[in-house]
Amino acid sequence: MLRGLNGGRMDRPIGFALDDFQALPPPGPPLIAGQHMQLERLEAARHGADLFAALQGHDWVWDYMGSGPFADARAFDAWLGSVQDGTDPFFYAIRDRATGRAGGFASYLRIEPKHGVIEIGFIMIAPRLQRTPAATEAISAMISWAFEQGYRRVEWKCDALNAASMTAARRFGFVYEGTFRQHAIYKSRNRDTAWFAITDQDWQRLREAHRRWLDPANFDAEGRQRTSLSSLTTAIAQLFCAASRRS
Repeated sequence: MLRGLNGGRMDRPIGFALDDFQALPPPGPPLIAGQHMQLERLEAARHGADLFAALQGHDWVWDYMGSGPFADARAFDAWLGSVQDGTDPFFYAIRDRATGRAGGFASYLRIEPKHGVIEIGFIMIAPRLQRTPAATEAISAMISWAFEQGYRRVEWKCDALNAASMTAARRFGFVYEGTFRQHAIYKSRNRDTAWFAITDQDWQRLREAHRRWLDPANFDAEGRQRTSLSSLTTAIAQLFCAASRRS
């Protein structure tokens, strides 16, 4: 029960207590290893050639990015050099173990350790890495790392016109929370931003779905999945939405 400023008592709901919560560590490990890939702290000298070769000729992959496409390797490496040492965004290159080459990158950004909130974004997956176990495992590993450190909420935001990103968010189990209209301007055009999130409570259920998808038994001899990740996460996300409507 709360006591109002005038001394009266009021039945007003407040958020649940977090008396023991402490500020969390920001991203920092130089390597996050998995079965199919490893996340390596982005370095232009180390990853630039692989990434430029994988993205060259596919300018469309930059359509919803604030940067790119780049005219040549020198311009691309200059951009990588400008972001590689940043702490927010904090970039990783995605190295595919099957080929040994870097085929994408992703970052942690809008990092708020005192609130336990972190976003995964600025995700670039080259066409040859798309729809591979390595690409999925990279994002799953980033989600998992955040919750293992004690983060309470992992966010995913994208242009509301970016259907592929919206689909990917739902596939990983992120719950759509709404669209911020006229939220930003990039490349001289409007962006309505769709917001998604997974909370630590959500992850208790989703973690097992991710583990089941990554289990080697889920793939046949040609590496094709037997059960899709979206089939494992959709029902769980629907439970979250139903619980939210009841609360």
